[in-house]
Amino acid sequence: MSAGILTHERRNSLERRIRWIVAATIAYNVVEAIVAITAGSIASSGALIAFGLDSTIEVVSAAAVAWQFTRRDPERWERPTLRVIAVAFFALAAYVTATSALTLILRVDVEHSPAGILITALSVVIMPFLSLAERRAGRELGSATAVADSKQTLICTYLSASVLLGLVLNSLFAWWWADAVAGLVIAVFAVREGREAWRGDACATSVGMLLDEDHDHHRG
Repeated sequence: MSAGILTHERRNSLERRIRWIVAATIAYNVVEAIVAITAGSIASSGALIAFGLDSTIEVVSAAAVAWQFTRRDPERWERPTLRVIAVAFFALAAYVTATSALTLILRVDVEHSPAGILITALSVVIMPFLSLAERRAGRELGSATAVADSKQTLICTYLSASVLLGLVLNSLFAWWWADAVAGLVIAVFAVREGREAWRGDACATSVGMLLDEDHDHHRG
């Protein structure tokens, strides 16, 4: 990476850019969560509700790591913070699996959801853009954390596409089971993210990274 030859001004510029990208990602996730959970409740879509809950956990995760790096001794809080995030993902996976199973067993009809289709379609378009912007800035800055965080954002795109496909198939062909399958896809991703967080492999968000870097600059 080219971080070693960056000027101080360029480094500051890249750090500011990543801050804005992360802030935009978090803000969008909040809107995404509210719309998805509301639309999912109205349409009886377990996948939409799960998608909204996943967005909520992503926001809480970012906030938790950012809070961690405001502590006097951030390393001391790393393990407990990651464990809380992991438990949240495991709980989401359990909820989604149970909901999807009930949908399949009871053949619950999922109603057409224009709002759900709109928010997931927007996510499929917006998330890759945010991911690419953060990855480029992260690579130039020499930050493995920012690059890892950009990959996390890209995962959200895959989830969005999965839920969108389930909603569209249900709307066009009345494939009620497509929603449950989309929900199970989210459950798999939630377990994966939960395991990484529990092991301590979860990427610290670039919010936390930048706060830590600012601390290092002040120390220097």
